[in-house]
Order: sequence, then structure tokens, then C-alpha cells
Amino acid sequence: MNDVEIVSVPTRIITEKDNIVDIIERYTKDKVTENDIISVAESVVAITQGRFVRPEDLKISKTALFCCRFIPDYGSLASPHGMQSLMDVEGKWRVAAALFLGFAAKLIGKKGYFYKWGGEQAALIDDVTGTMPPFDKCIVYGPDKPNEVVKQIKDRLGCFGAVIADVNDLKRSRIVGVTDAVDGNKVAKLLLDNPFGNASQKTPIVIIKNFKQYQEEN
Repeated sequence: MNDVEIVSVPTRIITEKDNIVDIIERYTKDKVTENDIISVAESVVAITQGRFVRPEDLKISKTALFCCRFIPDYGSLASPHGMQSLMDVEGKWRVAAALFLGFAAKLIGKKGYFYKWGGEQAALIDDVTGTMPPFDKCIVYGPDKPNEVVKQIKDRLGCFGAVIADVNDLKRSRIVGVTDAVDGNKVAKLLLDNPFGNASQKTPIVIIKNFKQYQEEN
């Protein structure tokens, strides 16, 4: 039996001028096998798609200023800029209504409804400092068509599979895009310790070695 191994892959700074599949091929082609999966940080995929906005380009509404107060301090939507960026893509009143109804649901013991009703981007937006420099000064949306992106990665590299992951240092791990035959829940658990490094480490790509066998045996 080969034990699963998590390998963080260093890269240069990745920008909107890059193609994420080309970047992954460049840095992993000699390291990945047909038994491995490739995981890439969702914010980096989004950056290569140009899905980010600078805070100074946002017009902050009174509704965003009010609503962001109800988000825990560690959340990306706790700042007026983060909340406004969500309202710009999902709709101001949808987000406000989801926040109110989500708070009401929480009072009766049901959690997570704000992120369910507030639109796809509610759980995906990364506020400033949450991504790789120089984009740590930007608000980054979730990636577009993540399942198509991971399929392209798998097809190009010939690996067992690929995922786009949203992971942070608060022991929260979520799979945003995943190829067929890969158990995203198992991948999410393996990434709980957040092996990604989007800051000075510049390791936004992770290879999970021997994952095919690990999945079959677990």
C-alpha cells in the first residue's frame, strides 16, 4: 500500500494574463502520475479568469454598510467592500433578504441559510488579504465554470482527477469543482490543514499523491 502524500507546488506569481491549465502543466507535469489528483486554490483560478475587483472601484451603499455588521469578523463579507462586491453580482435586495432570513433561521437552530440563499458567490468571495500578492489588495470572486476547468486539467495532465478547493486556516475546506470519479468529500478532509500558500509561499497548487488507491481503500 502507498500512503497518501500531500505535496505543495511552488510557482511564480500568477496573474490574469495566465492560463491556469498551462500554469499547472508547467509546474506539475514531472511530478504527477495517473494515481494522483491535482488541487488548485479557487482564488488563483478566479484571478486567471479576471474575476476580481479593486476596493476603490466599488461604490459602497448604505445597505452594504448596514449588512456587513452582521457577518463575523473573520468572514470575507464582514467589510463594506466585501459585502458590496457580493451585492453587485447577486443583487442588493437578494443579499439583504438572505441575511435577514438566515439570521431568523439561525435563531431556531438552522445554520448556513444566508450562504444558501445569498447566491453562489456568498461563500466564494475572498476579501482583501485573502489571496496571492499583488491581488491581496483586491476582492476576488469565485471561479467561473469550475467543473470545466478541472476537466481540462485532468485531460491535459493525465492524472486521476483534479479539484478546485476553497480552504482556509480556520479548518474549513470545501471543494468548488471536481472531476468525475473523485470523491470531493475525501479530498476536502485531506486538505483541512490548508497546505496551500497563496501569500509569500506562492504554493497555490497541491498534488495529492496516491489518491486513487486511498479512495478505493477508504
